[in-house]
Amino acid sequence: MSELILFWHRRDLRIGDNTGLAAAKKQSQKVVGVFCLDPNILERDDVAPVRVEYMIGCLQALQKQYAQIGSQLLILHSDPIQAIPALAVALQAKAVFWNWDVEPYSQIRDRNIIDALTEKGIQFLNENWDQILHTPTEIRTGNNSPYTVYTPFWRNWSSKPKAAPAETIETAEGLTPAEQEIAQNIGAIPLPTAKDLGFIWDGDLILPPGEAAAQDRLAEFTYKAITEYQEQRNFPATDGTSQLSAALKFGVIGIRTVWQATIAAQENSRSEETTASIRTWQQELAWREFYQHAMYHFPELAGGAYRDVFKNFPWEINDTRFQAWCEGKTGYPIVDAAMRQLNESGWMHNRCRMIVASFLTKDLLINPQLGEKYFMQKLIDGDLSANNGGWQWSASSGMDPKPVRIFNPASQAQKFDPDAEYIRQWLPELRSIDSEYLVTGKITPLERRAVGYPEPIVDHKQQQQKFKQLYQQQKEIMVFQ
Repeated sequence: MSELILFWHRRDLRIGDNTGLAAAKKQSQKVVGVFCLDPNILERDDVAPVRVEYMIGCLQALQKQYAQIGSQLLILHSDPIQAIPALAVALQAKAVFWNWDVEPYSQIRDRNIIDALTEKGIQFLNENWDQILHTPTEIRTGNNSPYTVYTPFWRNWSSKPKAAPAETIETAEGLTPAEQEIAQNIGAIPLPTAKDLGFIWDGDLILPPGEAAAQDRLAEFTYKAITEYQEQRNFPATDGTSQLSAALKFGVIGIRTVWQATIAAQENSRSEETTASIRTWQQELAWREFYQHAMYHFPELAGGAYRDVFKNFPWEINDTRFQAWCEGKTGYPIVDAAMRQLNESGWMHNRCRMIVASFLTKDLLINPQLGEKYFMQKLIDGDLSANNGGWQWSASSGMDPKPVRIFNPASQAQKFDPDAEYIRQWLPELRSIDSEYLVTGKITPLERRAVGYPEPIVDHKQQQQKFKQLYQQQKEIMVFQ
């Protein structure tokens, strides 16, 4: 009889193209999955109900996949530092395998579990990366330091060969009935619903959960939309993006599978424009990885600004304005449409993420960490590295050679929602108003009152000047410190 290997799933809720799972199968026929509902994560105050709903759906699909190959996915609901080693000991497992993660909490947790497993004489898979195409130590500058600027990172990253998808396991041996009873006695439970865990989401999901749904979406996107991505990606009313971000966050689809699909699309390309569009989407994948590498090398990013000038920036404390931003009631149509999309769907178009982040920090002068947390409380694809990187970019506080970037909401709307389709979709009270007024924001006070839409809570031009003055003052303070 084969010796048992437990495979601990975290951000890799799939059977296919899973490097750690494939490595486990090479060592033993008896591979059993385990997922730990971690109170240290679920009891935080920045967990989105929609994200938990999607995750539970992905776990349901993964349990079915395990059953189809002849094994099981066990569910635990306790601190993994105690629960994972205890399960391994109780089942007399030879090893526990998992894929590594870049986030600060994951790094600390995993080191503790490695210590516990080592003490028990249980093997583990040493430094196995799965959610990125290149490890954080693989992409380095000429002087062997981590990159802090995207463009040279991209040049290095894109020049390196990419691994092929890992082999999908077709069969595995599961636990015996006696072993299943041991697992239950040690804490294995039936998979709860999101509601069981205290998270209520009754809306639709932008992407159905599970590996098969993610693969279908990838195939659909790389067949057509990716060929027009460069032209269409910035228009929120257009279905021009992959909407695979939640699948990538939870690893419902392997990054090598995704990359391979982009290469196949390039090989089928018939024009320079199409090839350029595909390359642009590949660059977005590299941005995702750049932020993950940054989080790994600079875990302090999770706690605040990267640039010194923003570490003690005099952000304003204004709960009324912050709530207006959260609720989509700022009086700026493109900003409000984006925030309503977030609140109602659990997702927001990337162009709009930049617009609302710039508005919160540069127009309302509110600390970007508040916006970053609000996004995590609402987004189906909320991911520490990507969300933090995006907010730091928009706030000008992160790794960015351009020191100050300010978006004009009206200019953004005129350029990327010229017919106000997106604005009308998410602000139905404004549907009868002319597009020109919607995209410029020049809606008369009378019209605003008639439809119950608020006046602008700030003047963009004035706030822009105020932000620039504060920024200049902070730079001067830095000089004298």
